[in-house]
Amino acid sequence: MIKPLLLGAAALAAVFASSVLPAAAAEETAICYNCPPEWADWASQLKAIKADLGITVPFDNKNSGQSLAAMIAEKDRPVADVVYLGGSAGIQAKQAGVVAPFKPTAWADIPDGMKDADGTWFAIHSGTLGFFVNTEALGGKPVPQGWADLLKPDYDGMVGYLDPTSAAVGYVGAVAVNQALGGDYASFDKAIGWFRELQKNQPIVPKQTSYARVLSGEIPILIDYDFNAYRARYVDKAPVAFVIPSEGTVSVPYVMALVKNAPHPETGRKVLDYVLSDKGQTLWANAFMRPVRAEAMSPETAAKFLPAADYARAKPVDLARMAEAQKGFMDRYQAEVK
Repeated sequence: MIKPLLLGAAALAAVFASSVLPAAAAEETAICYNCPPEWADWASQLKAIKADLGITVPFDNKNSGQSLAAMIAEKDRPVADVVYLGGSAGIQAKQAGVVAPFKPTAWADIPDGMKDADGTWFAIHSGTLGFFVNTEALGGKPVPQGWADLLKPDYDGMVGYLDPTSAAVGYVGAVAVNQALGGDYASFDKAIGWFRELQKNQPIVPKQTSYARVLSGEIPILIDYDFNAYRARYVDKAPVAFVIPSEGTVSVPYVMALVKNAPHPETGRKVLDYVLSDKGQTLWANAFMRPVRAEAMSPETAAKFLPAADYARAKPVDLARMAEAQKGFMDRYQAEVK
C-alpha cells in the first residue's frame, strides 16, 4: 500500500508556486547607498526606476560619510551596487578603491570637471548651498541674509547644520562659509572661527537629512541646498524661503558610482544609466536640482529659482582640492569646535 504524502500548508504553497511559476524570474534589485526619500526627491526617482525598469531600489538613509565608511568596511563582500555621494566623497571613494569604472550611456553629455576620466564617479546634478528657512518658525524675527546674521543672539537655538565630520552637506557648509569670509582650501581658520562663534547660539547639529524638521519648525534655519527649500515651498507648500548668503556661497555637484565587485552589477549599471537619461534628468530638474545635462531644466522650473543675480554669488567648488582638504578640516573641527 502506498501511503499518501502529507504536506503542510507552507510546503503545499511552495510546490504550487514551483509548478505554476517555473519561469518566473526573481524580482530585480539594486542596492543604493545614500538614496533617502526626503533628500533630492529620491522617492520619485526610485519610483520611476521601478515603473520603467522593473528594478526595486530600497531607500537608504545613510549620508555620504556613512556610505563611504560602510563600503570600506564591506570591501571584501560588498553589499551596495551603486552609491550617491556629495562631490568630493566621490574622489575619496576612488582613492579607497571601493568604486569601479563605468561610463554610462550619457557620458559624453557630462561636462569635463564633473566626471572622473576613468568613470569611477560622475555628476548627476548639483545644488547651491544657502539658508533653508521656515519663516513662520522665526517668530517674527527677520529672515537672515548672511553668514554674519546667523551669529546674532536673535537666532539662539534656531540654526541647524548637518555634522560636517559625517555628512557631505555639512562639509560643503564649512567650505562655503570659509570661502565667503575670505579663506581658501589651504586654511580653514575662517570656518573654524565662525563655527566656534555659532556655538554660542546652541546650534542643532544632526547627522541625517533634516528636511522634515525644518517643515515642522523644529529647525527654523538649516544650512542646506536650494533644491530642498524649493521642494518645501512649491511641493509641500510650506512657509519657506531660500537665501543665498550675501557674503557668498558655493555650488556643488552630487555624484554617483558603481560599487566595485557589486553583487548586482548589471542592475546597478541600469540604474546609473537611468538617472542620466532624459527622464531621469527631468525628474531631478522637477525636484529643483540643476541636472548635469542642462537641457533637462525647463523654463517653467527655472523660473521658480532665485534670480540669476543671487546665484552670481555662488561659486563652483574645486572637487579635488575639497577632497584633499577634508581630513584636515575634520580633525580641526573635532578638536576645536565639537
